[in-house]
Amino acid sequence: MAIHISALPDGTAGPGKAEGSSLTVPYAVAVLCWLLSAGVYIAAKWVAPEMPPWTLCFWRVFLAFVILLPFVHRQFGVMTGLLRTRPLDVLIIGGIGLAICQGLIYTGLHYADATTAGIIMALMPITTMVLARFILGETMSLGQAIGSGFALIGVVVIVAHGDLSALLRLDVNAGELWIVASALCWGLYTVLLRRAKFEVPRLPLLVLLLGAASLTALPFFLWEFAAGMHSALDRNGFIALAYVAIPGGALMYYLFNWSVEALGASRASALLYLQTLFVAILAYLFLGESLHGYDLAGAAFIAAGLLLVTLVKPKVPAMAKP
Repeated sequence: MAIHISALPDGTAGPGKAEGSSLTVPYAVAVLCWLLSAGVYIAAKWVAPEMPPWTLCFWRVFLAFVILLPFVHRQFGVMTGLLRTRPLDVLIIGGIGLAICQGLIYTGLHYADATTAGIIMALMPITTMVLARFILGETMSLGQAIGSGFALIGVVVIVAHGDLSALLRLDVNAGELWIVASALCWGLYTVLLRRAKFEVPRLPLLVLLLGAASLTALPFFLWEFAAGMHSALDRNGFIALAYVAIPGGALMYYLFNWSVEALGASRASALLYLQTLFVAILAYLFLGESLHGYDLAGAAFIAAGLLLVTLVKPKVPAMAKP
């Protein structure tokens, strides 16, 4: 659930992008980042009976915002300038990507397994690519279109639990549909962020987007509270909230930003799929979940689609010779 790498400005080379033997620590940091991110799925599923989804979403983004804010105090001028000129863009993009997307995941986890959620969220690069084709006009090759089709088949297999007739009967898990909607929101967020081209360094931009996400999640949180959906914050609730806000929130976002600065966006983004693996392992260890046959079949289609999307690049028309 980290902020999407490819949508952010690349930052400058300099003390930044490491090479050779110095890559060991940045890669280790990136792996740790995705491990912490996977832990959020486990914590959200674990605490689902005790904490409403939007309450968890609000406190996660708000506490991460408060914790990271002191780290960007030197960029307050740049951040204020962006808020003066483009406040609506910041609010919409941060709200979609870091509030609505997460709220939908946490809602889905009330009804679906964390393992299934992790597999479905592996669609994020594909949803981003498809939406970029229609919103940004980016080129998509035939192979990438076929890969997207494979991934869609994988999602259908998972949502239908391997029984396609269940779709005709509308006998599907609503939680898994919420998670599919979350993946679509993430793709939309990434495309909008890429189109916005905010001229702000990564970490200050992340803090601004977390602030926007806090404002977006606040009305949903207040609605849950007014409706009597209060958190039963016993020991487990406090542990889960502390995890998603600090190690799985502020620390994960900080490590993510640091790894992208060290590795560059393309190398760091290649590690995204570790999150799905980590979710499956942690869900088995802490929640007692196991992979079903339809999960494996759907994951195989999604993996095949991702390979096609990653390996088959669209052809760029050659420049005419003078």
